[in-house]
Amino acid sequence: MIEQLREAVCGLHAELVRYNLVAWTAGNVSGRVPGEDLFVIKPSGVSYDDLTPASMVVCDLDGEVVEGDYAPSSDTAAHAYVYRHMPEVGGVVHTHSTYASAWAARAEPIPCVLTAMADEFGGEIPVGPFALIGGDDIGRGVVEVLSGHRSPAVLMQNHGVFSIGDSPKAAVKAAVMCEDVARTVHVSRQLGDPVPIKQDDIDRLYDRYQNVYGQRSSR
Repeated sequence: MIEQLREAVCGLHAELVRYNLVAWTAGNVSGRVPGEDLFVIKPSGVSYDDLTPASMVVCDLDGEVVEGDYAPSSDTAAHAYVYRHMPEVGGVVHTHSTYASAWAARAEPIPCVLTAMADEFGGEIPVGPFALIGGDDIGRGVVEVLSGHRSPAVLMQNHGVFSIGDSPKAAVKAAVMCEDVARTVHVSRQLGDPVPIKQDDIDRLYDRYQNVYGQRSSR
């Protein structure tokens, strides 16, 4: 299971590059090991071109290295805090994607003015508190904001995006969609005042997307 997760987490880092969510060695993906108090995360400061499944680092839920030849991401303590306090989370992603980070720099939530936002986020994308990198303060902010919130992404003030999901792939999708809507809403504000979507309509769109959209297995 750990080896499969190493491969999956390693491969998902290529999606961050593909969707222009990261620069240089910034950003990271992690995934919880099912049934274990462990998670797999990107090594610190290693080029995306040099990432391999073997270079992924296995940590416990205190952020201590259990297996791996590299030091883990500088955001490891934040990921560990999320996993400890949100047992439903199976994947965590952090990016400094341009448009979403621009909203974070202004400490401004992204308003729900697109059906795609209602679908994926169930409302606005919220802002979390400013926190320094290295400890678990960022993780505390993520948990504080996203616990009980529909949004799988939060804009950490003056920093960037943290997204969660029931799997690493779902967390990456949330990060991709966060940047996409951040860019579109930014552009719309250059043209005028975006028109908000009514809450009842947001609720209906969210329910449809989460429970009806796509292929469903037969029962």
